[in-house]
Amino acid sequence: MLAVSLLATSLMAAPAQADSVWTDPLVASQAAAVEVATFWLGDGGANLKNATPYNIQTAVDEVFSTGGNTPDTKPGSTAPVPPLNSGGANAKAPTTSGKVFFVAADGQPHWCTGAAVQSQYRNLVATAGQCVYDTQRVETTLDKWVFVPDYADGTAPWGLYVGKQAFTHYDFPVYRDYDRDYAFVTVYGGVVSSTSGELTNFGRLVDNTGGQGVAWSQPLDSSVDVFGFPAGPNPDGRRPYTGETLESSSGRTTAAMVPSLKAEEFTAVDSPFTGEGSLGSSWLLSYDKGSGRGYLNGITVSVADTDGNLRYDMSLSPYFDGETSAVYKAAGTSWSGALLPG
Repeated sequence: MLAVSLLATSLMAAPAQADSVWTDPLVASQAAAVEVATFWLGDGGANLKNATPYNIQTAVDEVFSTGGNTPDTKPGSTAPVPPLNSGGANAKAPTTSGKVFFVAADGQPHWCTGAAVQSQYRNLVATAGQCVYDTQRVETTLDKWVFVPDYADGTAPWGLYVGKQAFTHYDFPVYRDYDRDYAFVTVYGGVVSSTSGELTNFGRLVDNTGGQGVAWSQPLDSSVDVFGFPAGPNPDGRRPYTGETLESSSGRTTAAMVPSLKAEEFTAVDSPFTGEGSLGSSWLLSYDKGSGRGYLNGITVSVADTDGNLRYDMSLSPYFDGETSAVYKAAGTSWSGALLPG
């Protein structure tokens, strides 16, 4: 049983604020989505293998341990769910975490971390807003966006999922407000590549991997487990992580302000993750190791070295409040369907 004492008012929604929700299509058509899947899975996954960790906004220099991140609604949550399908391309049980791949403004393939979360149509991925929206070009999404849970060496053992529609808070793509640096993306049903190179349908994301719950307006000083794929160097140049395996850390949440990002409502947690690769890492409340599930209550958008020893020791996230839940719930009612006919 997951501990849910902090989440007692499950499914208590924030007041509907349609003007705070911003949404954009990630592909022009279903045919275009098939081309995106082929781009990543073709040539033995060459573009997946050649992708590098995204490094646009990975670290900050100064963090203050104060902030205005107070709940704007009563605490609420949506419960996590297990996978429905037991089959897969290998015998290992799936995780909800994976890599988000895209082509950025430099024309090159990159990746962040993302996670499958529960929703009505079992088709939703959560990640950082900067891993969906191009912060170098106003109101523009990143190109060829896909999610690969349990990614390993150019393969998609639990399918590749092409992004269909992106949802975030209005203030992020319009004003670059990092207090709203989160995104929920609906994805088409997964596909895999056969030995002959043909794409075949693989089912809905959360049916295959299960989905994390989502929680908002939770108190600080809560214990969270952070999951991601850190890959970049520390300030001293050393690389403690490869980005090839899912890493985890745990700590208690505190308030934070980051002047360089004009962020006044951040949440911080002690974590040794480096920034490159770990952007989009999921912060899970009430994480149950046996089931691999908990409640998403934060997403890594930057890291910091707070003691000056040239090693990162803190991860930072927007505070999940009632407006976050409004974005999540708007995304959760958006249907996507299978990528291929039949």
